[in-house]
Amino acid sequence: MKSTISTSNSITLAPNYNIPIVIIIGGIALSLWLWIIGLVVTVFGVFLLIQANLIKLTFTPVSLDVYRGEKKIKTFPYSEWENWVIFWQPVPILLYFKEVKSIHFLPIIFDVNTLRECLEKYCSQNNKLD
Repeated sequence: MKSTISTSNSITLAPNYNIPIVIIIGGIALSLWLWIIGLVVTVFGVFLLIQANLIKLTFTPVSLDVYRGEKKIKTFPYSEWENWVIFWQPVPILLYFKEVKSIHFLPIIFDVNTLRECLEKYCSQNNKLD
């Protein structure tokens, strides 16, 4: 699934199911050894799989907007970002970004290549940590 570009110069990231699927498989395997921990890990993987379908990140010229379905639930203006980093480069698993008043961690349940391109395009003035 490709990321979509709308006519208003915004980019919506396509979902990426790699992390949820790996967590679900790991949880099932773990349940053969410790069933309660395996169940918890599997449920977490299913939760991330559902979130990958429900949550959408849209990069606009001025902010990162988070949608649940069609409803915008949060806006993060780039002017308030201090820095950002995508953790663990061999297999990106987590996006960290710091705003003036708070920090945020997001699992990589979106197309990581487009995510990186958008961060470099819209937040290049921010201190990128690598």
